[in-house]
Amino acid sequence: MDDLLLQIIVVCTCTFLGGFVDSISGGGGLITLPAYLAIGLSPHLAMGTNKLSSTAGTLVATLRYLRGGKIHLRTAGIAGAMALVGAALGARLNMVLNEEYLRYLLLGVLPVIAFITLKKKKNRGEADEHAFLKPSLLTVLSLGIGFVIGTYDGFFGPGTGTFLIFLFTGLTRFDSTTASGNAKVVNLMSNISSLLTFALAGKVMFVLGLPGAVFGILGNYIGSGLALRYNTKVIRPMLIVSLILLFCKVAYDIVLPA
Repeated sequence: MDDLLLQIIVVCTCTFLGGFVDSISGGGGLITLPAYLAIGLSPHLAMGTNKLSSTAGTLVATLRYLRGGKIHLRTAGIAGAMALVGAALGARLNMVLNEEYLRYLLLGVLPVIAFITLKKKKNRGEADEHAFLKPSLLTVLSLGIGFVIGTYDGFFGPGTGTFLIFLFTGLTRFDSTTASGNAKVVNLMSNISSLLTFALAGKVMFVLGLPGAVFGILGNYIGSGLALRYNTKVIRPMLIVSLILLFCKVAYDIVLPA
């Protein structure tokens, strides 16, 4: 009983922190998934239980962004639908390709993304310029973002939300807050699909996942509120934090593979 209580405390602490980070800049799974592994869950059980807490938290963050008018529904819907297709393909690729090559690629790409994010003009992240793009081009870009990041999510996964925000700001020219809201929609659709898959396979530990979901909801609620209130002042620094976390995880996996 004491062991279970300690596990719940560890999980709830990490899902709160992970939900807070994820609601702003993505990358919360870099905090929550290691927590489930650290308390002794098998990789598949950890992933399934993590999806329960992350799905609940992402739903709350999505609703809050939606209520704040910071989701471009058409773009987010298109990208979300394609993410489901890409995730299925990515999962299949995972079975036949070596993730090691992607890890080395990310080690080179992540510092570049961090540099670009830091070099953006202070007000660039607050400018919503998607209206300057032709609707057809915006559609094509949304399809591409959803498919490519969905495939990445199915194949590898870490930092999916962070990459979505970066692409929604860089390619489709949304302000950073709307980009974060759009990313939540795409993540939510992918999370629901993954959660159902794990649950049907009996890979969700509800005694840990449900308390984790409650604290994940709390973290997402507070984080999304800060993002909606302070916009780029909060999102840009948190993007850098998420990129650093992802870089450290990828480097760790290369140096000390499981």
